[in-house]
Amino acid sequence: MNLFLGIVDAQVPAAWSILPFAVYLLMIATIPLLFGRLWHKNRNKLLLALITSTPVAIYLFTGPSHGSHWLFDSLKEYVAFIVLLTALFIISGGIYLRGSLAGTPLVNTLILGVGALLASFSGTTGASMLLIRPLLRANERRRRRVHLVVFFIFIVSNGAGMLTPLGDPPLFLGFLRGVPFLWTFRLFGPWALVNGILLALFNIVDRRIFNHEKRDRPDAPLEEVQPSKEPLRIEGWLNFLWLLGIIGINVAIGSLGKERRWSDELQKLLLVAGMAAMAGISLRTTAPHIRRANRFTWGPIVEVAIIFVGIFITMVPAIKFLEARGSALGVTQPWHFFWASGTLSSFLDNAPTYLTFASLAVGVIKQIEPNAAVRAEDLGTMVGHPLGALFLTAISCGAVFMGAITYIGNGPNFMVKAIAEEHKVDMPSFFGYMAWSIGILIPLFIIVTFIFFGP
Repeated sequence: MNLFLGIVDAQVPAAWSILPFAVYLLMIATIPLLFGRLWHKNRNKLLLALITSTPVAIYLFTGPSHGSHWLFDSLKEYVAFIVLLTALFIISGGIYLRGSLAGTPLVNTLILGVGALLASFSGTTGASMLLIRPLLRANERRRRRVHLVVFFIFIVSNGAGMLTPLGDPPLFLGFLRGVPFLWTFRLFGPWALVNGILLALFNIVDRRIFNHEKRDRPDAPLEEVQPSKEPLRIEGWLNFLWLLGIIGINVAIGSLGKERRWSDELQKLLLVAGMAAMAGISLRTTAPHIRRANRFTWGPIVEVAIIFVGIFITMVPAIKFLEARGSALGVTQPWHFFWASGTLSSFLDNAPTYLTFASLAVGVIKQIEPNAAVRAEDLGTMVGHPLGALFLTAISCGAVFMGAITYIGNGPNFMVKAIAEEHKVDMPSFFGYMAWSIGILIPLFIIVTFIFFGP
């Protein structure tokens, strides 16, 4: 049976078993672009996930000696991952910024700056959904608004979510695999450099566009608030408490679990129960009109849950194969990991990319130090290893930052684009957006490489 399955080592998946993962990610990236109407229905997404992942699940049960254990571990991570996203989605959907703002360069920069701080604690999705509509309302008098949305995606929807595991899905998956909750504060340097430069550049670009439009339209009230002049206020304040509850639950369970040596199953069960409780409290305590004002629907989170169940199943053989054979790929230096994980995150989802290259890093370290106590299923072991910590830093930065290079690099990108188009912003095409990102982000990431991961 093993010979038929192509297994040489019962502990290592066969090379061909990686193919469903690659095919599934490729379909996620291309079907929305080529067959948009087909992709629109969640039923079709679920069918695609089942068709692709079922053969992998059967293989894991019948092939590698630990295949069923690997699959069970991955599904536990999937449940915790989806519960976190759902909790942040529900809580952020209960916070509404009401009121009138003037769309001046200073106000716009402040909105993006708030997003840069908020995203690490409410998630890039939560911060994006909270702030994109106020930004667009503030600038509804202006004709040139594309740059507002492009920089918003660069900063709030991607680069800002770096400082805690709640900020972006890749970092939360690392937390689920043992990376300490507060370890991500180590990424403050890259976070401050990238977001600081982007905010400064945005202010320069927005000021030039704003002044040019004022010269062309001297009678246009660009510096006035909208006609309604509604006072600025936040509705749904209680949801900030539930957001703090999410943070507290993750920190407490992570710390107590390590201190008292709780099992992995118990820690994930307590995390899921605590985050689900915060989401339930938010639903009960938030007035329905607030969610209606935010145009809250369940569609986006259902779509994410469907897509990611296929990812979490099909990625298992790829992760285990990379852990065992990854050093042969030639990715051996921190800057290799930064650009390799970032490039893949640009066109595929950055969450599985993070795990894939973290597993590859484990394989590289074991190739250098056969007795090194590092494991892909416990990335906390990487934090205590000097080279492992540097690799993990590079992978984290690549996966989070470079999700901004295309619309499909990170979940909030397409959501922000769709909302902008609802507000009559003529957003660039897929490749038009890439022209912006390549021109602005790639030079910035080269600077990051030399400062933090010098080749």
